[in-house]
Amino acid sequence: MQVVQLQNGKISIEEKIILNNVNFSIHEKEFVFLIGKVGSGKSSLLKTLYAELSLNEGIGEVCGFELNKITEKDIPYLRRKIGIVFQDFQLLNDRNVYENLRLVLRATEWKNKISINRRIMEVLEEVELTEKINHKPHQLSGGEQQRVVIARALLNKPALIIADEPTGNLDPESSAMVMKIFWRTVKNGSSVFMATHNYNLIEKNNSRILKCENSTVIELTEKQDFLIS
Repeated sequence: MQVVQLQNGKISIEEKIILNNVNFSIHEKEFVFLIGKVGSGKSSLLKTLYAELSLNEGIGEVCGFELNKITEKDIPYLRRKIGIVFQDFQLLNDRNVYENLRLVLRATEWKNKISINRRIMEVLEEVELTEKINHKPHQLSGGEQQRVVIARALLNKPALIIADEPTGNLDPESSAMVMKIFWRTVKNGSSVFMATHNYNLIEKNNSRILKCENSTVIELTEKQDFLIS
């Protein structure tokens, strides 16, 4: 089963073509890396998948939603099927871990307090942070904050995790923990699409590699190719 499929996709911003003739798919329970130089279109591609940017031409489907036909009222429902992990965390600093997570569930129509509490504990167990439930973001390390962000992304049991440079601000040990959690997520049924500049992680993980290059997206057939600019 495919969770992402783009055929002859075109992404533009203010009439400037960012990516053109984009063709790739991501299957259920698959981990895929996305690489490319700064400004090559990685973030624009990810934003298109969760409908922050429009797919200007071609056919695109993400988690059962057609990107070229999606309406404003359907975008929140698409995003409930996607967990988004940012490099800069975007946690609310005046709220503790529990409150940051509860806010997402309440915004996605979870109403039962027992169910909310149970789901929060489940995702914190997945990222190994149950003991930090009452901590505020400033009381956590960068690696712990990123694990909270991943927990937040997992709350609605998404079919797809989109991660934009999730280890960019982390030390090697914290980066390794993030990867361990992502692989566990794949094992549990989600797909992961991760943009990164961390080639050490790519070398250590046996996954498909897509590259934004020359205004399109190519698939690398040999792992050493990612070092070629």
